[in-house]
Order: sequence, then structure tokens, then C-alpha cells
Amino acid sequence: MDTFELFLWVAYPWLAIAAFVVGLIWRWRYDQFGWTSHSSQIYESRLLRITSPLFHWGIVFVFLGHVMGLAFPKSFTRAIGISDGAYHLIATIPGTIAAAMVIVGFLGLIYRRVVKRSVFLATSTSDKVMYVILGLALFSGAVATVSLQVFGGPHGYDYRETISPWIRQLLIFNPQPELMADVPWQFKVHVTAGLTLLAAWPFTRLVHAFSAPIGYLTRPYVVYRSRDITTQPLRASVAWEPVRSNKKQLDDEAKWSGA
Repeated sequence: MDTFELFLWVAYPWLAIAAFVVGLIWRWRYDQFGWTSHSSQIYESRLLRITSPLFHWGIVFVFLGHVMGLAFPKSFTRAIGISDGAYHLIATIPGTIAAAMVIVGFLGLIYRRVVKRSVFLATSTSDKVMYVILGLALFSGAVATVSLQVFGGPHGYDYRETISPWIRQLLIFNPQPELMADVPWQFKVHVTAGLTLLAAWPFTRLVHAFSAPIGYLTRPYVVYRSRDITTQPLRASVAWEPVRSNKKQLDDEAKWSGA
């Protein structure tokens, strides 16, 4: 195994995990007010009502499928009475449906961002970068699922013999990069894109996924109302920015109140 592969399957995953953990701590320490999804519902809501639930529920099922496939070894599913063939059907059919939900929802959100001018103007540079990285992870996963699992024979590609133990060994600091040597390129691209997304996660609006939405079960809907645009000029949209000093914030508030 050459140096590049050693970096890709040992160093890069650890760097991505370190960036994810340190980034979350840093973001929480210095930008709690920016720890939000930066909702654009105020600019457009009709398309959002359709695409957002489709995307988010699809992501939930995709995440659960990844946990089931990567965290639990083949010996566990066999021990509880699930054969390899049954596992393949359980993982592939719901996984394909979830992937379709995510892709359709994601494309709808992109369409909304591009076509609706008010939403496009509220899209920051970090949002655009996030959409590119997220799109690579989603589409590479869909390609791997369809090409290798749906049309890859009766049992598809058995990633539980390679990718799953590779990840588990990484997390206990016992790297075994040789497990990734013969993995199909589709899964290699998906894994690399997923690690890149993990590293960038704390520095984008995706950070809001780590806010426990327990209160969402009982709270009323948030109603957005637009201001009269003649009262004050629109400020440039940013994804997040450090909290300003108290003096600067007070000066700005005084300026706006006197406008």
C-alpha cells in the first residue's frame, strides 16, 4: 500500500474526526448565536414545506442505515437470526427509498435556492461550499447503492467485510488500511466525500443538527413576519460571524434605533 493510500485511509479520517470535534467545541465557545440553521422560510415557504421534510426525514433514515451497517458486525446480525440475504434486502430496499427521498429533497432545496431570488441573495459563501460538499457525499452514496447494491447481484457488495471493520478499528486507534485496498471505487469516493463533509460540518449551517430538538414536539409554529423594507437597509447575509464586543454592539443598536 502506497503513501497516498495510507494517508487516505489512516491520517485523513483522523484529521476529519479531529476537525469535527475541535470545530464543534470552538463553534460553541465563540459563536453560540450563530449556532442555527439560518432559516430562509421568511423568503419562501411553499417549496420549503415540500422539500425540507423530504430531505430531513430521508437523512434520518440514511443515518440509521449507516449506523446499522457500520456499527454492527455480521456476527451480530447472524446471532439475532438475520441471515445475510435477509440483511441485504433490509438494508437495500429501505436504503434506496431513503436515498431517493434525500436526493429529491436536496435537488428541490437547490432549485429553490437558485430560482427564488430572495433566497439566493440570502445564501452565503459557506452555504454554497456546504451544498457542494453535501451534494458530493449524497450523490456518491446514491451511485454506490444503486450500482453495487441494487444491481450488484443477489447479495451486492459486502461492505461489512471491509469498510465496516475498517471504521471500527480506526475508532479504537488500530488502523487497518489494507481493508480498503480492494473496496470498489464507488464506495471509496463516498467514504472520502463523507469524511470531507464531517470535517466541514462544524463550520456550516449543518451544525444545527446537534441542537436537540426536544422542544419541537410541543412548541407552537414559529411565524415569520417581514418588516417594512423602507425602515432600514438590508444587511449583507453571512452564514455566521464571531460575536462582536459589547461596545460595538451597543453602538450599532443605537444607530439603528435612531434611524
